[in-house]
Order: sequence, then structure tokens, then C-alpha cells
Amino acid sequence: MPSRLLYVMDPMCSWCWGFAPVALALIEQAKHAGVDTHLVLGGLRTGSGAALEPATRAYILEHWQAVENATGQPFNRENPLPDGFVYDTEPACRAVAAVRSLAPDFAWPMARKIQQAFYAEGRDVTRADVLVELAEAAGIPRIEFAAVYDTKDIHSATQDDFVWVQDLGIAGFPTLLAERDGQLALLTNGYQPLEPLAALLGRWLERGAHA
Repeated sequence: MPSRLLYVMDPMCSWCWGFAPVALALIEQAKHAGVDTHLVLGGLRTGSGAALEPATRAYILEHWQAVENATGQPFNRENPLPDGFVYDTEPACRAVAAVRSLAPDFAWPMARKIQQAFYAEGRDVTRADVLVELAEAAGIPRIEFAAVYDTKDIHSATQDDFVWVQDLGIAGFPTLLAERDGQLALLTNGYQPLEPLAALLGRWLERGAHA
């Protein structure tokens, strides 16, 4: 089995949005060394079906402020999480899984489009019509995306990711793992700045080059 990075994330996870520039740099660092990245969807908040309670909304927005303060990533301030919003991350996760099935190299660009739309632009990325637009913006023809997005196979693939994450005991996102010869090494569980992670990844890549 070739070496690879496993980036465990949810496109509607605020700390994953904060981590996005760091993740991009690390993915590029690995790619330069011939190591690809596989996105695993975390399933941060799925299946509730209920609109956010005011107290929950306030709690989430406090988290967003903390992420913005720590990372500098932009957040929409015009009526974020409006009344009636159902914070279900399954549709967005499934959209990334759909793109991953069509063109694996486009999964990360799709996740970034969803993050940008949700956090910086305030768009409702739980809606299929919005996700179709974002897939097209990420480079996937909308007719191809629409043909697979709601299929049984993609629903199953998305749930398989959620189960894998739970079985591994991953409790938070972002999580970055490095896999070599079937062995997993934890690079980070949670947000960290680029410098220490780039050094850690560099050492792991160097060991692989000399293996």
C-alpha cells in the first residue's frame, strides 16, 4: 500500500475552516514528495433534523469567534445561522464523497468551496442546489455531480466514513494521519499552526524516503 495522508474533517466544522490554510500547505508538501491525500468525512453533526435552539446557536457562534481569533480565517457576520437553520453536516459531507467518487483529486477543492461558502459567504450548504453549484465551481460538471449525489452508493460511502472515524476513536476535527505500510501515525488531532506540523510531516516523509 502506498503512503498517504488521511485528512479527517467535516466541511461544516469551524476548526477545519480555521485549519484550511494549514491543511492546504501540508497537502502540497506531501504531494511534492509524491504522497497523496485522502479525505475522510467526519460527520460532525448529522441526522438531528431540528432547527438550532437559540442557546445552541449562541454557543456555536462563540466557537466561531474563537476560531477567527486564533486563525484569522474570515466569518460571515450578516445573520449567521439564521432562524430555522438545521445544522446537519451530512449533505455537505456526502457532496465531498460524491466528488471523491468522480475525481479523487477534486475532493479537497470541493471541501474548500463548501467551507468558503458556509463560513465566509453565509450560504446554506445543506441545500442540494447550492452543493451542485459548488461542485461545478470546483471543476465537476453539475450533471455528473447531480447523477451520483443522492445515490445509494454515495449515501453508503458517506456513512462508511463516519463509521471508520468512530471506530478509530477520533473525537475531534481536524485530524491528520499519515499512513505507511498500513500503519497510522497521528500528526495532529485539533488545530495547530503550520510550522510544527510542517516539521513533523517533513520528518515522516524523510523516513519514508530512506525506508
